Amino acid sequence: MGRLDGKVAVITGGTSGIGEATVELFVAEGAKVMIVGRNSDKGAQMVAALGGNTRFHRADVRIEAEIKAAIDATVAAFGRLDILFNNAGGGTQGNVTDFTEAQFDDAMRLLLSSTLYGMKHAAPVMAAQGWGAIINNSSVAALQAHRGGYLYSIAKAGVTQATKLAGMELGRLGVTVNCISPGGIATPIFFGGSERAVTMEEAHVAASMAKLERSIARATPVQKTGYPRDIAAAALFLASDEGHFVNCHDLVVDGGMTFGGRPDYTPGT
Repeated sequence: MGRLDGKVAVITGGTSGIGEATVELFVAEGAKVMIVGRNSDKGAQMVAALGGNTRFHRADVRIEAEIKAAIDATVAAFGRLDILFNNAGGGTQGNVTDFTEAQFDDAMRLLLSSTLYGMKHAAPVMAAQGWGAIINNSSVAALQAHRGGYLYSIAKAGVTQATKLAGMELGRLGVTVNCISPGGIATPIFFGGSERAVTMEEAHVAASMAKLERSIARATPVQKTGYPRDIAAAALFLASDEGHFVNCHDLVVDGGMTFGGRPDYTPGT
């Protein structure tokens, strides 16, 4: 028996990094999963590899109508919705005195409003069932300076606060809402994202990843890097029956970085 037998999940940003690892783990634990992302080719490859318990839905999470369509497609395909992992995200640009209006809008839409809209459209389905688990991907950048860019940190702080507020409102309906704050997780996002990584030579990707892993390891008390599977494991707990008494919680998965890491650490250095 799997820990997610009979459950249906939506995972945004599901075609790379943390999202991809979580899709694979959830399927292995018995869930049916709607993989949501923008990379249709990769989505099709994942469905072919993982089998009939998966579907792919192309969506840009910066657009509310596309998030709603992904939720609706999941219910149409699988008959219910038990788990939402608002995972999609990416890097942002702009500092205190030089960010642009466009940079602000993009950061808030990609990182914050995508989470809000996901909860907005998933919660009524889950509440009608009397059970649901919403998991939002936040960041240690919401907790501590020098862990992410200016706009990124602000948006992720909003995700953490929105998680707690939503959990207060939805908990009485049987829907828990929690977030995960990853620390240094070795994914291609730190050197341009998965879309850039696929255009790079394999040796270049490997070298960049090795440098990143060494950098993250130096910044954590456990002296090792985190991987997407570490966040997937945390999401599995929060999505399962075992985690259903946890609500309004920010689960920090960072190897102790926020307590004992170097305050001057910058990923990739």
